[in-house]
Amino acid sequence: MIEVSSHHTRPSSTAKPTVYVVDDDAAVLGSLRFLLETDGFAVRTFRNGTALLNASGAAGADCYVIDYKMPDINGIDLAGRLRQSHDDTPVVLITGYPDGNISARAAAAGIKDVILKPLLDENLIKRIRRAIKDRRGN
Repeated sequence: MIEVSSHHTRPSSTAKPTVYVVDDDAAVLGSLRFLLETDGFAVRTFRNGTALLNASGAAGADCYVIDYKMPDINGIDLAGRLRQSHDDTPVVLITGYPDGNISARAAAAGIKDVILKPLLDENLIKRIRRAIKDRRGN
C-alpha cells in the first residue's frame, strides 16, 4: 500500500498520478490495482468508504475510482462527503447495478463519469487520464 503524507502538494505533471480505488469486493480491488499499476498509476485501495474517509493522507489522490454499491456508504454519497470536505479531486463511479437515474444522481454529486462493470479496462484508463488532465489544466 502506498503511504501518502498528510501535507500533500500537487504533483508535477511528470509525477506518477495516484488513483484511490474504493470497492468492497477484494477481487475487483486486486484487478483494478493490477490494471492501473500496469498502466503507470500509483494506486491506494480501500475496502469501503469509511476506510477512505478515515485514512490519513486521503487528500493525496489525483483521481478516485469509487464503486457505487457498498455496504457502508454508496459511491455517490461518498463523493458528496469528499466534496463537503472541499476535495475537488475527480471521481469515476463504477457500478454493476445500473439504474435509470444513476447518471443524473452522479452528475448532481459532481461525478462526470459512470462506468459499468465489468467493462473497466481501457475505458476506465482513458477517463482517469482525462479527469487528471482536466484538473491539472494540461
